[in-house]
Amino acid sequence: MPSDVSRHLSAFDRFASAASKCASRGSFFAMCVLLVLVWAPSFFIVGSIDTWQLIINTATTIVTFLLVALLQNTQSRADAAIQHKLNAIADGLADLMKQVSEDHDEKPLHTDVQELRDAVGLENKESA
Repeated sequence: MPSDVSRHLSAFDRFASAASKCASRGSFFAMCVLLVLVWAPSFFIVGSIDTWQLIINTATTIVTFLLVALLQNTQSRADAAIQHKLNAIADGLADLMKQVSEDHDEKPLHTDVQELRDAVGLENKESA
């Protein structure tokens, strides 16, 4: 197969998957809203508007930066898995079309098989 997807996940991949699941829940959003609600009245404690804004800007920037990296890892692995499955389906379909064309000696189907293989980038298998 042109696509090689490993079933073994590294510690970072497992952590990224867990973070993705956590970040996609409503409870994570509620926690973010709660953070803003706690931060808003903290102006009276901090006293300086610049420091007050710096606190929320720094916190949100750090969280955003880390979540983007984790979610990108998860999305890349999901895309690779989907591509692997699509390649397997296309390969199976090409094999089926080839078998049917050999059984019925239909020339147009031979060209269709080659067009399918070319369209998805499948290599021709060599007979043993």
